[in-house]
Amino acid sequence: MIIQMIKFRSALSEEEVLAVAEARIPQFRDIPGLLQKYYVKSDQPDQYAGIYLWDSMESAAAYRQSDLAASIPAAYKILGQPVIEVYEVFDHVQE
Repeated sequence: MIIQMIKFRSALSEEEVLAVAEARIPQFRDIPGLLQKYYVKSDQPDQYAGIYLWDSMESAAAYRQSDLAASIPAAYKILGQPVIEVYEVFDHVQE
């Protein structure tokens, strides 16, 4: 499993960010390999993140090349460049 976090600062109010996120939910429902998506707010002013759980690195990479991913900066009126972090979840941990 892959965890992808897209952190960004928005020119929108918190209420506007929530409205955009809710309006876009249907667009994310049918993305191949997307297991779950969370929207979170940072303790820093105007900073938010989308946290995505993917079934594979290939699914995450395909999404990053999509028109939907490209629409994020305009949809959320992102200030500056978003920070994108990707993590691979260990299948198992041995003691």
